[in-house]
Amino acid sequence: MSSRVITGKAKGRRLQMVPGDSTRPITDRAKEAFFSIIGDWIEETRVLDLFGGTGAVGIEALSRGADFAHFVDLNRNAVRTIQANLKLCQLADLAKVERADSFAFLDGYQGEPFDLIYVAPPQYKELWSKALLRIDSRPELLNPYGAVVVQIHPRENAAVELVNLEEYDRRKYGSVMLIFYANAEDLAEEEDDEVKG
Repeated sequence: MSSRVITGKAKGRRLQMVPGDSTRPITDRAKEAFFSIIGDWIEETRVLDLFGGTGAVGIEALSRGADFAHFVDLNRNAVRTIQANLKLCQLADLAKVERADSFAFLDGYQGEPFDLIYVAPPQYKELWSKALLRIDSRPELLNPYGAVVVQIHPRENAAVELVNLEEYDRRKYGSVMLIFYANAEDLAEEEDDEVKG
């Protein structure tokens, strides 16, 4: 299954896939739906694409006007694929590709916070919930009004006890479920503003 850039600067570019079956690429249908939900918000943002795979989500974000994307994957083939896809889309100067364990990265990262953290680990290993808990324990990773989006198979869905993050939306597109989280205080402020407005 190949993936393409849906819109923006790199529209129509067909992305290389990672050799083997260790990665879980997002379907074009789910990716298109995801980016239509977040809309223009993605412009001028900083994106972290964890368990980067082909880099499809971060590259789509850059194509649509994100300022910067940081890709993290431990798989050498995935790192090479992301680098090749960034070059193909002429977006390499807006990105950093790091070969690292995503959990070690979350524990040790000291740089600027992100507006969008996208989490799409290999299926059925409960890695998504472990990653979410790491992000929850480090609220400084996320800018104010930032979002964490987890991509799982619907059968992987399970409750996760969170301290700082709160789920605010979820969408299902066939075998892809996207769950949206934000800082609970930010969500409460937005609700207050809506009530006052």
